[in-house]
Amino acid sequence: MSKIIEQPRFSCALGAQQTVLAIKKGVPIVHSGPGCSRHVYGLLQRGQGYVGGNNIPCTNADESDVIFGGEEKLDKVIDGAFKIIDGDIFVVLTGCTADIVGDDIGSVVSKYQEEGKPIVYLETGGFKSNNFVSHSAVVNAIIDQYVDKYKDSEGVKRGLVNVFSSIPYQDIFWNGNLKELKRVLEGIGLEVNILFGIQSKGIEEWKKIPNAEFNLVVNSWVGLEVAENLKSKYNTPYLHFPYLPIGAIETSKLLREVGDFAKLDKESVEIFIEREEEVYYETLDDAAEFLLEFRYGLPNVFYVLSDSSYVIGFSRFLINELGIMPGKQFVIEDTPEKYIERVTKEFENISKRRKVDVEFTVDAGLAQEKIKELQENNHGQFDLYTFGEGERSDKHLNNRALILGSAWEKDLSERLNADYLTIAAPFTYRLVLSGGYVGYNGGLRAIEDIYDKVLGSYN
Repeated sequence: MSKIIEQPRFSCALGAQQTVLAIKKGVPIVHSGPGCSRHVYGLLQRGQGYVGGNNIPCTNADESDVIFGGEEKLDKVIDGAFKIIDGDIFVVLTGCTADIVGDDIGSVVSKYQEEGKPIVYLETGGFKSNNFVSHSAVVNAIIDQYVDKYKDSEGVKRGLVNVFSSIPYQDIFWNGNLKELKRVLEGIGLEVNILFGIQSKGIEEWKKIPNAEFNLVVNSWVGLEVAENLKSKYNTPYLHFPYLPIGAIETSKLLREVGDFAKLDKESVEIFIEREEEVYYETLDDAAEFLLEFRYGLPNVFYVLSDSSYVIGFSRFLINELGIMPGKQFVIEDTPEKYIERVTKEFENISKRRKVDVEFTVDAGLAQEKIKELQENNHGQFDLYTFGEGERSDKHLNNRALILGSAWEKDLSERLNADYLTIAAPFTYRLVLSGGYVGYNGGLRAIEDIYDKVLGSYN
């Protein structure tokens, strides 16, 4: 029996096109019906990339391709793309029509691969998975079909690390997050292949993937299949940090774990951490009087609706650094069954003093209803403080909440008189260019954004 899912926060497997666009001069070639690629772009609302948006080469498969097959049309589109577009890596992706009909895209693409063209392929019919899964699949396809031929160009390079973390465009802060990860990892003495975005050197970094001393996965589960593939192919070990580190506590923890894993000089690692923490806490000290006086003005409970890496990361940050109590948290990424137990254990270890209740669901509409019910049932439970006349309007008393989610949570926050911050796609009401919430700088940004939302709700 089919089930209606309200407000899905992910795309179909064809969303892997956004992963390709995040590679400098990466060119997706889509073998699908008209509109499929555009729908992915519309959901994530960003991703022009080198040839993104309406410029992505596409076969625009129609009824004749269903009857007679679309391989010939795909061949013409690939040939035309190579003639017109100066790309560094071309990735052929399929939609549902091509996969149902059974077009042999491998045979079409192999002709160009034999000619030495930088092209790979992957079947991404929408019914096969979502873009969280296909992100890792397209990374592995590029490694297996293209990067692998450069494996013997150099040996293993001491201190070189490949980083797998935020999913480009699905994570609206992916560019800023990767930028901060690269900065802090280089700060402790590593050379970083960040692979995606403005901080990457593009395909030249990808060619060096086999030469890395180790791989680092900074995500609850996305990227683990890539790390396992690289371990199998090149015997490259990997370290898994199972959430996004937000703020000083978690970022310092990440750097110490990486330092130990890579056998870096401990004194050098600690010097960098000390310097970063000094900047972080001095920045907070500068506003200490306001922050301390205002601490009772913060919401009493928070809810996060996002992918597991953000839900865990923000739960740790909000509990351990801002002192806000957790309500029920909602992981809405359609987590694969094999990773659910692993992710659940992370919630059990978030705080020694507070239990964090989590629910895995793809139905964000249902999650919203549960938050509404929880807030209504808990009315008065958090009535811990009193305020002077005129300090805050009545809507801010009792069980006032902070909701972190997507643009779809804006209406919910207004109905509940809750404070609201956009951290997930779709993000209609927010422009993000290069900012992020990861790291020391990301933690300060999170504090700024949360206090900004709360202060902005004063009458």
